[in-house]
Amino acid sequence: MLIYGLFVGKFEPLIAKKRKTLYFSGDPLINSMAKNLVIVESPAKAKTISKFLGKDYIVKASMGHVRDLPKSKMGIDVDKNFEATYVVSPDKKKVIKDLKTAIKADTKVWLATDCDREGEAIGWHLQEALKLKKENTNRIVFHEITKPAIMKAIESPEPLNVDLVDAQQARRILDRLVGYELSPLLWKKIRYGLSAGRVQSVAVRLIVDRERERDAFEKEEYWSITGEFYPDKDKKETFTAKLHKKDDKKVEIGNEKESKKILKDLEKTDFQVESIEHKEVKRNPAPPFTTSTLQQEGARKLRMSVKKTMVVAQQLYEGVNIGKEHQGLITYMRTDSMNLSTQATTAIKKMVTKDYGKEYALDKPRVYKSKKGAQEAHEAIRPVDVTLHPKDLEKHLDKDQLKLYKLIWKRAIASQMAPAIMDREKIDILSEDKKYLFRANGQRVKFPGFMKVYVESFDNPDDETKHDENLLPALKEKQGVHAKEVVPAQHFTQPPPRYTEASLVKKLESEEIGRPSTYAPTITTVMNRGYVEKEEGTLKPTDTAYVVTDVLVEHFPNIVSVGFTAKMEDDLDQIAQGKENWQEFLGDFYEPFHDNVMEKMETIKKEDVVNEESDEICEKCGSKMVIKLGRYGKFLSCSNYPECKHAKPIGETEEEEKEFTELKKKLGGKKCSECGELMEVKKGRYGEFLGCSGYPKCKHMQSIVKFSGVKCPECNGGQLIERRTRKGARVFYGCNKFPKCKFAMWNKPVDKKCKKCKSLMMEKDEKVVCSKCKE
Repeated sequence: MLIYGLFVGKFEPLIAKKRKTLYFSGDPLINSMAKNLVIVESPAKAKTISKFLGKDYIVKASMGHVRDLPKSKMGIDVDKNFEATYVVSPDKKKVIKDLKTAIKADTKVWLATDCDREGEAIGWHLQEALKLKKENTNRIVFHEITKPAIMKAIESPEPLNVDLVDAQQARRILDRLVGYELSPLLWKKIRYGLSAGRVQSVAVRLIVDRERERDAFEKEEYWSITGEFYPDKDKKETFTAKLHKKDDKKVEIGNEKESKKILKDLEKTDFQVESIEHKEVKRNPAPPFTTSTLQQEGARKLRMSVKKTMVVAQQLYEGVNIGKEHQGLITYMRTDSMNLSTQATTAIKKMVTKDYGKEYALDKPRVYKSKKGAQEAHEAIRPVDVTLHPKDLEKHLDKDQLKLYKLIWKRAIASQMAPAIMDREKIDILSEDKKYLFRANGQRVKFPGFMKVYVESFDNPDDETKHDENLLPALKEKQGVHAKEVVPAQHFTQPPPRYTEASLVKKLESEEIGRPSTYAPTITTVMNRGYVEKEEGTLKPTDTAYVVTDVLVEHFPNIVSVGFTAKMEDDLDQIAQGKENWQEFLGDFYEPFHDNVMEKMETIKKEDVVNEESDEICEKCGSKMVIKLGRYGKFLSCSNYPECKHAKPIGETEEEEKEFTELKKKLGGKKCSECGELMEVKKGRYGEFLGCSGYPKCKHMQSIVKFSGVKCPECNGGQLIERRTRKGARVFYGCNKFPKCKFAMWNKPVDKKCKKCKSLMMEKDEKVVCSKCKE
């Protein structure tokens, strides 16, 4: 004992130094000394929390979920009240072993997983997998990773919230039942590898329905007339006004002929100011971020995918290195609450007063009303320390982390600032014959308030300018004004826009489908499964999406019903609040669902689902062609298959068909480098490629390089070739000397130079325009 005491005394500084860097990672020396084990989900979170606790604590990471339903079978006994069989994931067996090693007979375990249903379930699974004694196990909950929050949580531990665990378990089992029973039906009746899900199938239906709206939309022509006016004696002070009324009725101009008639009426006509209306308008800031609004604004302002936004937010929450410290920067990012703590609003008021002036601060905090069912115990997403300005973090955060932190910081600060005050002015200009009335709308920011820091973005780009200043000259009623120019403009009504990730999240939330924490994985799943493709930032359904949606709508209407899915989310919320039994909820759903699946497995015929008639005749054998659904969408196939194997893409033009034939002639006779068989030109999801004729015995493939015939404008030595983005979804044109030359462009280049700036010309919207000045 004396020798041990001398050893520790002599080497205590060394041990302390070692402890500082290793006690969160499971160092055996520290494990033998610590009396408390804190379990979190990730190493980053463990690293941040470890610096707040003393030598009696070690902090370890479970690396997320440690148990789940088995992959090899359904794992649910529906006859035993939905009893679930959970297994430790193969990649988590070592984690469980290490955690068990760290737990001694007198070790107190603190479950510090995230403060939501998923976190509560992870805590419960850890308790079960580690066989923890209830008397030695505590649950601690915190919404930010700071020393005060962690110490307060340890001072007031709680038992695991069984209702939250039940709600998560009900959701997991429900999703397994739907996926495990419905997916095989889709494999059998449509194509192998497809999947259906309670939330994903509704999301796909929304995207398909919107695309059908767009296809059915018939655009209508309309015209507008805008005048440029100036007051008496001052031709320089011009302003614009739009024709608003004709004969005291709102003007509607349907075609050019009508617009020309109006222009003729207005020739040599004088005007006067009929009325001037001033109005002071207050505009309040948007509330601090919830999960869904952060996802939306991240997509709109930062062009981040929903998935990327959540990954970066998780990093900011769990902590990053700020100099020598590892520090959490934002509160928990999975929340539907708009609340801010008194501590936060007080700090914001102090900072706003100091940096912007007293007039920009609020006398009392602004309170936002959260939506029904929001967890009011949580806070909105905000900086942990509002005095930590984004500029102070430029050296410590990567580009994406800094952009997202700045967005969160600005939104939280602005939410507690004074309203903006706008002076709005409306001037009506009447023609001399009292027949035509033009209206000019002006706006001036009288006091910027919160707009000094942050203004929310819109899904519609046209709305972005509605809060910009537009100053009108000082005029008086009955004052004469003159028209410098009156210009007509042709317009066409536009179809409803495709969903973007931001607008889809907004729609899912407004319809109460899923929860904000599920939106990112849902969007990722529907894209990975081939239901949706991204096209210029919008979500476009594939042929597979149409077929699967139609089958589900006809045979399983509840699964893709917005109302039914929202009702199920509400039931899960009731379970989380202890107001509904989770097994009864599953029973009510499963019995009719299972019976329907069994019936449809027998009655749905595959040929009725995936085959459509066509007017095309097979050029090889003269039989009728039918439209079939393949892995990469619909195509034309000979109805005499397998005797005749002729197939071709749908909607292929004569030019494309000729190009494909020439390509086959050009590359015919090329031999496979792996087996010696002839290579064939084939068409896949992302265009033409060379595939071995010995398939499936030999699966060798080669890409086909397509030259544009245009010299690279940057290096002048290479030629621009057709290439595809990493995931293959989008075509672009890059120099064939890559990586030496990194020139690339999205639009197809044209071998011509712009007369104005000498830049390369390109194809855009069926026109040839300059790649630089776009003219």
